[in-house]
Amino acid sequence: MRLEAPALARLPPSAPGLRIGLYGGSFNPAHLGHRHVSLVALKRLRLDRVWWMVTPGNPLKDRGELASLDARIAAARDVATHPRIAVTDFESHIGVRYTRQSLRYLRARAPSVHFVWIMGADSLATFHRWRGFAEIAATMPIAIIDRPGFTLKAPNARAARFLSRWRIDESDAGLLADLAPPAWVFLHGPRSGLSSTALRAKR
Repeated sequence: MRLEAPALARLPPSAPGLRIGLYGGSFNPAHLGHRHVSLVALKRLRLDRVWWMVTPGNPLKDRGELASLDARIAAARDVATHPRIAVTDFESHIGVRYTRQSLRYLRARAPSVHFVWIMGADSLATFHRWRGFAEIAATMPIAIIDRPGFTLKAPNARAARFLSRWRIDESDAGLLADLAPPAWVFLHGPRSGLSSTALRAKR
C-alpha cells in the first residue's frame, strides 16, 4: 500500500510527550454521545487532547446512508466545541481503508506522542471482525468506554477474551497512555444512550 507524502496529510497540532486519544468513526452524524466519550477519556485517562478521526467510510457498515465527508466534518466540529477536542479527516488524504493502517501511519509520523485508541464498548463487542485487530492492540494502548447494553457483553466478547491478559485495572486508567502495548482498560461510569443509527432513523 502506498501512502501519500506526510505533508499532504494535515494533522491537528501535537508535540513530543503529549497524551492524545484517537477516537475514530463515521460520525454519521456526530452527537453529544461522542462528546461524552471524549470528556470521559480526557479526564479518566489524563489525556491532553482527543482527536476525532472522521473516516471516509467504515468497511463493515453500509455506505448507503453515509453523508458526505465534508458534511460530517462540519457537524463534528459543531458538536465537539471543546478546546481539547480536534476533528480531523487525515485518513481521506493518505488513502487508507482500515484502522490498523491509520494507526501505523500516526506512529511513524509522530513517534514521540503517547497515543491511545478509544472505542465504545459496542465496538469492542465486534472488534474481532476488524481487519488486523490484534495488530491494532499491539500498536497502541486501547481504552474502552462503557455503553448501555454492553457492560457485561463487551468484556466477554471474542476480542476481549483474546486480549484479557493485557487488561489493566480501571483504577490505573491514568497510566494507560504511558504503557507499552498491548494494554487496555474498560471504563465504567455514566453512559450515553445516544447513537448515530438512532438519530438517522429519527430523520
